[in-house]
Amino acid sequence: FLRLVSHETCLLDQVLELIMNEKPPNSNNLFLNEESEKPHCTEKDTHWLHRAMQMRASGAKDQMCSVTPRSAKAFLLRNTFVLCTVAAVAVGIVLGFALRHHSLSVREIKYFSFPGELLMRMLQMLVLPLIVSSLVTGISSLDSKASGKMGVRAIIYYMVTTFIAVFIGIVIVIIVRPGRGIRDSPVTSSGRIESVQAADAFLDLIRNMFPPNLVEACFKQYKTVYKKTVFTKNITIIINGSDAINASESIQAGNLSAVLQTIQETLEETVPVSGSSSGVNALGLVVFSMCFGLVIGNMKQHGQALREFFDCLNEAIMRLVAIIIWYAPVGILFLIAGKIVEMKDLVQVGGQLGMYTMSVVIGLLIHSLFILPLLLFLVTQRNPYSFIGGLLQALITALGTSSSSATLPITFRCLEENNHVDKRVTRFVLPVGATINMDGTALYEAVAAIFIAQVNDMDLNFGQILTISITATAASIGAAGIPQAGLVTMVIVLTSVGLPTEDITLIIAVDWFLDRLRTTTNVLGDSIGAGIVEHLSRQELQNQDTEISNSVIEENEEPYQLICQENDSLEHRNSETTM
Repeated sequence: FLRLVSHETCLLDQVLELIMNEKPPNSNNLFLNEESEKPHCTEKDTHWLHRAMQMRASGAKDQMCSVTPRSAKAFLLRNTFVLCTVAAVAVGIVLGFALRHHSLSVREIKYFSFPGELLMRMLQMLVLPLIVSSLVTGISSLDSKASGKMGVRAIIYYMVTTFIAVFIGIVIVIIVRPGRGIRDSPVTSSGRIESVQAADAFLDLIRNMFPPNLVEACFKQYKTVYKKTVFTKNITIIINGSDAINASESIQAGNLSAVLQTIQETLEETVPVSGSSSGVNALGLVVFSMCFGLVIGNMKQHGQALREFFDCLNEAIMRLVAIIIWYAPVGILFLIAGKIVEMKDLVQVGGQLGMYTMSVVIGLLIHSLFILPLLLFLVTQRNPYSFIGGLLQALITALGTSSSSATLPITFRCLEENNHVDKRVTRFVLPVGATINMDGTALYEAVAAIFIAQVNDMDLNFGQILTISITATAASIGAAGIPQAGLVTMVIVLTSVGLPTEDITLIIAVDWFLDRLRTTTNVLGDSIGAGIVEHLSRQELQNQDTEISNSVIEENEEPYQLICQENDSLEHRNSETTM
């Protein structure tokens, strides 16, 4: 190979020599005359070009010389996790389609997906202590002013990117019109959607921010349920011949000769009552951890013991993540293969919902590959795609698990080790982002709502589209980082503009696939947000580092000052005794 590079360098020298010795072209040709009028390269320019080419060839030669079996082995070792995870996705897809022809039973599919279920359980096991410890550690290590600025920047980023995602989804679904003509073809509905009132869902969101019991918040969250109550109502009527009129009207008219009769009417009413649903109340734990971290940070030295405790807890959780991550490729393989085996008729799904699926996928790709990288480049002036390359394993894990909360431990590891984002930023931004920042979910809900309106031949005006965009943004904040949470919040979006909620069953058939893609978009948005917030907060972080270093110097000087004071006091006493 080195001989080949040297040979190419010699060829470049020969080409440059021909350029320098080139004679003017023949003037008989009009086009050649036009070319001959152009100024030729001077000897200085040619020398500069020759030197630049030589330097480039020399750099390529040195780079290839540095590629040795040892360096290649080191590269493979550094990227073992990513390569294994990518291979697991490919093998899982192939294995899933290969097993579809064997018509496995529900029990067999359950057993086959068991290794993937283990991965989900292991990751979810670490989510709860990781959220609490990372938030408390991250916020307590910053002063209240720095954490406040960082929080404002993160919230602004979340709102801006979510509105952009919703706008992209609305534009695409209006242009493509995937719901046109769906009612003319036989559409399969599947599943049952529970009705939810928008006002009750919003109040539940606020209630869950302040859990009455922290222990209960670890496995349960508040949810309004609806109960039908039956009650009777006494109605007095007056029978006057063949007519029956209201009693009060008859008495006011002076018709006292009519016959009075009281009847009971049975009425049924649906009323909201307190209920609960299983699952971690992540929003309540995030709010409590943020407040707890702020209090510990303001306690200064008195809170040092708690800071060290949560710091050690966070470090222990991350070491557990480093162990579990070796099992991730195996779990992802069986998760993807099991979902592919579970799928119904692909031809039917593709025919009915192909355009809808394509609209969501195009919107997610535009947001993930163009909008978010552009924001990162404009703010930080760094290569966004190399930043995304460092997140590859977290993105693939999100694709396999379809849960941004379950992916959180691996997202921490990728940002801190691969992209070298400050731990104080990741511990603050990532848990909050995994709870409230759902760009992919907001885009998906906007597309699905307008798709259902198109299916029902309903033309939405500008006000209704604006309502969908605002409601989708708000609903995505309340969506927990769990699989298929978007279907629950979708009811809120449809109710806000009067669309039939039962039509959500039309899109359940492809929701498992779109859920994985929008989860990947959510994780990417959280990670890029951490990079942007770190860049904008670099001044506060540097000031914090300076204060910490100054406090360490002062602590180191205190023993020396005490010794000097003791020596001075001893000398003073000795001088007094001699006198």
